[in-house]
Amino acid sequence: MTENYSYGICGVFCEQCPSGNGKITKLASELLEETKNSFSWAEDIVDFSFDDLEKGLNWLTKQDCPGCLNIKEPWCDVLKCEKAKELKSCLLCEEYLTCSKTDYHKDRYPFVIDNLKRVQLIGLENHFKEEREKAKKGISLVKIRKY
Repeated sequence: MTENYSYGICGVFCEQCPSGNGKITKLASELLEETKNSFSWAEDIVDFSFDDLEKGLNWLTKQDCPGCLNIKEPWCDVLKCEKAKELKSCLLCEEYLTCSKTDYHKDRYPFVIDNLKRVQLIGLENHFKEEREKAKKGISLVKIRKY
């Protein structure tokens, strides 16, 4: 039985994403609260609009990622794969390394290859526990993904 982890079928652990774990919305909310009506005196000395800053922060406060497992109309090829849905994770699929549906993830998040090897060694549940501990220690997908 899978505990309530936030993960992508593709092998990415969403709790390491600042959008997936709610960090962005939390920080934007805090910054919005702290800066609201605080800088009207500076309008004439900055080259941006504080109204636009507030709009941007308001937008960020609403950007919680629903997680790919909750998307009703999947855009990702992995989410369209019946085998992946059946397995609960591509990391359990023997075709992962050669599957074209995971090419994007292997390219952008090359660490998923290590995740695959780790799952083969310790199992999916234990892998999730390790990834959650990494997230708690500050590992962020934003810092370790490739562009």
